[in-house]
Amino acid sequence: MERVLNQLVEKLKKAFDDRLLSVVLYGSAAVGDYHGRFSDINVLCVLRELGPRELADSAPVVRWWRELGNPSPLMLTAEEVKNSTDCFPIEFHDIVERHRVLYGPDLMAGLEVDDTFYRAQVEHELRAKLLRLRQKAAGVMRDKDLLRTLLADSLPTFCTLFRHALRLAGHQAPLEKRGVLLTVREKLGVDTAPLERILDLREGKIRARQLDPASVFERYLSAIQSVVAVVDRLPK
Repeated sequence: MERVLNQLVEKLKKAFDDRLLSVVLYGSAAVGDYHGRFSDINVLCVLRELGPRELADSAPVVRWWRELGNPSPLMLTAEEVKNSTDCFPIEFHDIVERHRVLYGPDLMAGLEVDDTFYRAQVEHELRAKLLRLRQKAAGVMRDKDLLRTLLADSLPTFCTLFRHALRLAGHQAPLEKRGVLLTVREKLGVDTAPLERILDLREGKIRARQLDPASVFERYLSAIQSVVAVVDRLPK
């Protein structure tokens, strides 16, 4: 991973020159919770300005990065970083709490996240991702391999949202997925066993055939719905 991160930084520096202010690694890869083919490498690029020229200059880098299986780098101007925390509190809490600077100054240090719409965003994202999970499952329920893949691919998103649900409920929220699931079970009383089983698959602790996706999926949905209910009961 370090090799490709170094390559990315060099390509970004070449593409933007002095317009590039900072490159930040965030998410699971920044805290050692990265698991090979199942995990993304998330990167934030902060630029002095961001218009059609910068988008065009970034195209070869973004194409190369995506061909490696990673999501496109998140690109923002320094001004947008300062003024967008109220719109994206989930994202900025994640970046502030778990990031590693790859290039330039640490623009996340001391950044204050506006939590005015935090609870609403967490509930919205939980419900939206639950609806999306059901939609995708409807097309793969009869295919065990595809259903397993759906479970494994969707787990990080729900672990992230569960961590924010814990924060909103006043509990310490671990950064690693397994710690999140343990805390959700202990503090919110939610059965996270099916999610832990999926995490075992992602981490290579069990083989695919050892996970019956249909039975796990039913309990997976129930756990998500339980966390949604917790957030829904919080003060609005």
